[in-house]
Amino acid sequence: MMTTRLNPITTPRFEPRAEKARRNREAALNAFIGKKAEIDEMLARLQALSDDHFNAHPDEVNWGHVGTLEHYASLLKRITDSAFGEGEHAR
Repeated sequence: MMTTRLNPITTPRFEPRAEKARRNREAALNAFIGKKAEIDEMLARLQALSDDHFNAHPDEVNWGHVGTLEHYASLLKRITDSAFGEGEHAR
């Protein structure tokens, strides 16, 4: 039985670091763009819901609606505090 040996000089075993770093940056950029698109879609949906007064008719608004909006506002505040380094995320 004959064993085939790879020539370490002519057989690439590892991709060069620069190529690996480039591919890693490209993958990160693609992931970033994907997440940004996901956030943009959520923001657009929230804006449309807000434009429609969160599906609440003025004659039917009650404290439950207020509580729901208070909850939404508190969740969004956590996001904006984090994004802008405010509140508990102040730098």
